[in-house]
Amino acid sequence: MLQNMRNASQHWLGKIVMTVVFTLLIAGVAIFGVEEFFRGGSSTAVATVGKTPISAEAVRTAYQNQLQRYQAQLRRNLTPDQARALGLDRQVLSQLVTEASLDQKTRDLGLAVSDAAVLRAIHDEKSFQNQDGKFEPQLFYQTLQRAGLNEANFVREQRAVIARLQLAEAVASELKVPLSLREAVHRYATERRSAAYLMLIPASAGEVPAPTEEDLQTYYDGNKGAYRAPEYRSMNLLVISPEALAKPDAVSEEAVRKAYDGQKDRFGTAERRTIQQIVFPDEAAAEAARKPIEGGEKSFEAVASERGTSDKDLSLGTLTKAELFDPAVAEAAFALQQGAVSQPVKGRFGIVLLRVTGIEPGTLKPFAEVAPEIRQTLALQRARDSVDSLHDAIEDQRAGAKPLAEIAKERGLALVTIPAVDSLGKDPQGKTVEGIPDTDATLAAAFRSDIGGDNEPLRTKAGGYVWYDITRIDPAHDKPLSEVRDAVVAGWKSAEVARRLATKGRELSERLDKGETLEALAQDTGLTVQSADDLVRNQPKGDLTADIVSRIFATPVGKAGSAASGDGRAVFKVTGATMPAFVAGSPSDKTIESNFRTALADDVLGEYIAEVQKSAGVSVNQAAFRRAIGGEY
Repeated sequence: MLQNMRNASQHWLGKIVMTVVFTLLIAGVAIFGVEEFFRGGSSTAVATVGKTPISAEAVRTAYQNQLQRYQAQLRRNLTPDQARALGLDRQVLSQLVTEASLDQKTRDLGLAVSDAAVLRAIHDEKSFQNQDGKFEPQLFYQTLQRAGLNEANFVREQRAVIARLQLAEAVASELKVPLSLREAVHRYATERRSAAYLMLIPASAGEVPAPTEEDLQTYYDGNKGAYRAPEYRSMNLLVISPEALAKPDAVSEEAVRKAYDGQKDRFGTAERRTIQQIVFPDEAAAEAARKPIEGGEKSFEAVASERGTSDKDLSLGTLTKAELFDPAVAEAAFALQQGAVSQPVKGRFGIVLLRVTGIEPGTLKPFAEVAPEIRQTLALQRARDSVDSLHDAIEDQRAGAKPLAEIAKERGLALVTIPAVDSLGKDPQGKTVEGIPDTDATLAAAFRSDIGGDNEPLRTKAGGYVWYDITRIDPAHDKPLSEVRDAVVAGWKSAEVARRLATKGRELSERLDKGETLEALAQDTGLTVQSADDLVRNQPKGDLTADIVSRIFATPVGKAGSAASGDGRAVFKVTGATMPAFVAGSPSDKTIESNFRTALADDVLGEYIAEVQKSAGVSVNQAAFRRAIGGEY
């Protein structure tokens, strides 16, 4: 939300501040309780922390940014109900409350950040520096523009972040990580083990006889959930979309030609120019430098060198007119002939002289080549306009209790009939059901509905709508043993094999602990002794899964044990353990200390922020909050 908070987070304590801010997204609810946290108020602000208000615009902007991030991660749009179900509204509000609490505390303590400190922080930010490490005003403004920020807001937010960091350093800096903790972490991370083992396979369980009816019934009764039939629903869907309604053949040639003439930039490449620029303190200096260039006494490069402009800084690059940030520079550069030097130009970042060293003419695709694309685009635009009117007409018919099947028939629309589908989109045979638009959202709504329910249409990601009628519900139920007998037999057999292997594994490990060798056990069982060295805690290696390796690390050296491995089982003996000596102050110890200092500081700062929120007092205008995010509860 605050772009410059990312800048502050490069500092280790800044990272803690950012972590705490985002891990306390719902801290307000946890501290104050739901009713207290969301109590209404007479203030026009959405929320107030102490004397610090949180504006509706701040909430609206933060909510939209958070919503867009979630939708990008999920790769689908979220309805207001879905966003609230995920808690996005409360996450955003609690985040803003956390930030406002810190700001309130810095004011209470009289912490202030000077203009010089803010300016220094901005100049030190790598994103605003050229390759020589110098602050570039042009780069600064371009970066803000791309991020959608203005200078005043950025400076204000930067000042707030610096103040928060000052407060955080006072609370959580210089925390000591105990030596005993560092040594324990060193032992845990650096220990390596070796083991010898046998891999029992299902055949090692011996011949498993067929289960008796009593065996099957007992197993079935204990595992009914595994053989439960989910709820299935039958439904009719009426779907309208711009793509389905689009009629390219109805778009006239005249309309296509008009669109082509009005959007030629879209069907080609814009002219690009290679532009050089020299910055001067004032117009007089620029004019004085221009005259010897024009008279041939000095080259453009020589003047640039005199001004201390390197070859890299001299060139703005090869750009289109639209790519130039400064409008005055863009107009002047694209009015020049190649090789010509401009008059002094008053740009946003000073007075400049410009020279164009190369011109790449723009291109344009012929009308005949792009006409089909334009026709389809225009047809889609018209269809999108008609979607809402068709939606209203269908809703009028729905208000008259007309079934979807009749509406589809009258309007010549396709009706999608789903005979049976579960909440995961599978049919009774376990196959994915096709033809359901925006499957997740549609099924979620359909499984909240009922037969004869008055359902609101769903807006699709494609810009259309989907109506749904539930025609039948088959409730979830336990399948009788007779229906799933084969599956129950297979399940019982797998469980019996696992039980026998566990018993055999325990017997073999006990024999190992009594002094028998793995080689002797291998000869008795017809298995092969294997070994593994340099085992790392919780990491699989070869035939050994992470679970087996964890059991090996939990077993004393020289002792034996066993652990499940897929449909088999491993019987092992720990043959060795090595660990580098712990050296206080070594690079590895310093890394451990740094990591745990951050974790400890995170905990301390989290507790402090929670107390700050509680002490400052938080009130929320619930009605204003709903209006700010554009939703109702």
